[in-house]
Amino acid sequence: MIVGPGDGVVATNEVPGSVRELSSLPDPDYVDLFTLSTDASTTPERWARAMFGDVPSVTGRLIWRGLLGLRLSRARSSVTVAGWQIGGLGEDWIRLEAASWFLAANLLVHTADGRVSLWTFLRYDRALGRVVWPPLSAIHRRLVPRVLRGAAARVAIRSQRGERTR
Repeated sequence: MIVGPGDGVVATNEVPGSVRELSSLPDPDYVDLFTLSTDASTTPERWARAMFGDVPSVTGRLIWRGLLGLRLSRARSSVTVAGWQIGGLGEDWIRLEAASWFLAANLLVHTADGRVSLWTFLRYDRALGRVVWPPLSAIHRRLVPRVLRGAAARVAIRSQRGERTR
């Protein structure tokens, strides 16, 4: 089940302190949260890779690089997920970081209590961020539930095959 307050947008003053501390963006301009209840269990990094892949997909390149100008790695690496730098990692969370000349972004994958959550944090570094992101955020909020469901299916398949999930 996908859960998001309202349309998935969380007021920045409603972000729990424990989550806010995991972001590298101290004063984000945009935050959203999507959560999926799941029986599938794996590490936050494996969840992130199940969501986004090891290298950016065609859609990822179009949106992240083309429209948002995010500087992403092109090569498969143990320090990136879909081109995003792994900026922090804990037992139940992973933070992916990327930036362009007009905004900075964090994707935070958090696992707890039979749920996987994806937080998106954005900080507008130039006025263009305030113009570009609002229409793209509507697309983002439609895509994220599909991303979470697809990741859960991939994690479940790997578990059934007996692939290492921890």
